[in-house]
Amino acid sequence: MGKAQKYVLLGDATYPLQDWILKPYQEDENLTQRQLQFNYRLKRAHSVIENAFLRLKARWQILLKCDDCSLELLPTLVLACCILHNVCEAHDSPFNEEWLEGAEPTELPKPCQPAPAAMEDNRAEQVRELMCQY
Repeated sequence: MGKAQKYVLLGDATYPLQDWILKPYQEDENLTQRQLQFNYRLKRAHSVIENAFLRLKARWQILLKCDDCSLELLPTLVLACCILHNVCEAHDSPFNEEWLEGAEPTELPKPCQPAPAAMEDNRAEQVRELMCQY
């Protein structure tokens, strides 16, 4: 892209645009074909991440009920589950699809409005545009 880039996290439209959070372009009739394609690819990548977290929670269902452990233990518990999950995935350990039944996403309240424009970083638009062009 002609310019070194840092790692970024993928967010949806409710996140503020930052140089470290990529979010889709606001959907309207003025989007170019390139911007529509960028949004599509960003959403596809985001769905891969959601699926990975769903599989993690399904395999290690203790993550679904972390409210009964101490806050000091929680980061270690989550890290241990992530490491063990990655080992299982890397070694093609069988994944029981029935585990998914207990790990379906719950309907937690989500922001329905985009982040205020004041929270957005003006430099981030350049990062998103570079990624879009790429």
